[in-house]
Amino acid sequence: MEYAVEIKNLSKDYETGFLKKTKVRALDDLTLNVRPGQIFGFLGGNGAGKTTTIKTLMRLQFPTAGSAKILGCDISDVQMHTRIGYCPENPYFYDYLTARELMDYFGELFGYDKATRKTKGEELLTVVGIEEKDWKRQLRKYSKGMLQRVGLAQSLINDPEIVFMDEPMSGLDPVGRREIRELIAGLREKGVTVFMSTHILSDIEALCDEVAILRNGKLAASGTLNELLAKDEAHRMLEIAVQGVAADAIREQIEFVAGATVVVAPNGAIIQILDESDIDAVLAVTRTAGGNLISIQPVKQSLEELFVKETKD
Repeated sequence: MEYAVEIKNLSKDYETGFLKKTKVRALDDLTLNVRPGQIFGFLGGNGAGKTTTIKTLMRLQFPTAGSAKILGCDISDVQMHTRIGYCPENPYFYDYLTARELMDYFGELFGYDKATRKTKGEELLTVVGIEEKDWKRQLRKYSKGMLQRVGLAQSLINDPEIVFMDEPMSGLDPVGRREIRELIAGLREKGVTVFMSTHILSDIEALCDEVAILRNGKLAASGTLNELLAKDEAHRMLEIAVQGVAADAIREQIEFVAGATVVVAPNGAIIQILDESDIDAVLAVTRTAGGNLISIQPVKQSLEELFVKETKD
């Protein structure tokens, strides 16, 4: 299997209006491939089409045009769904079930016997951070973050080969986010593919092997983070850190270096230049002023800068 997810020319239109119907295109000719065994980050602004894409892959709605495959099977293949997991953005369960009863219910859907359902359910509730004292509480008494944890637990009940997560960190506090990040990273170590949509860019940077960015239903950019962040040469620069000299003492002297900037740093200064050929001239100025070189390193655009650039109309 070359790809865990194959999306080809996928489009989705919605009808709006009452008397006069108009069509709104939520997905526009999306083509995307996800390799198995990786964590794939799916980014985009509000209304970009991320949730529409995931719901279409889950067969919760039907595409207007195009096709998609998961684990080599067309998304219309119901049997394929036994091999995947899905955690929606806002998990909604029957309020009067307890967490243990819910896990038992999903385990029975996948054909597990009673003993296996009990073992797997308790194990997963523990893994996602639901304390044993809360297993018998009705879900209507759970906080949003606790429901999110239960949603993650149920998505793993069948030991899926690929898990689709729509905003999996929604409603979680910083400790909870860290725990779920570790859980997701652990899935990759087990060979599970994770397709994750999120607005939290730090989670993308910490977890994802590759990312795709949507804008107005179209694919704006895709690739590894290193490839995407190094793509825009205009954002690339060199950062020279020096110590033993004040920024004000050298700022005027290096103004002759085109594009150079000097900022204050503890015990010294940081000089940013755009052209590698200017390094010697900058170092000569700083040494004359009594400064010492600490480091020289390339600086790329941040994921936030890339996200804003690719999603801005």
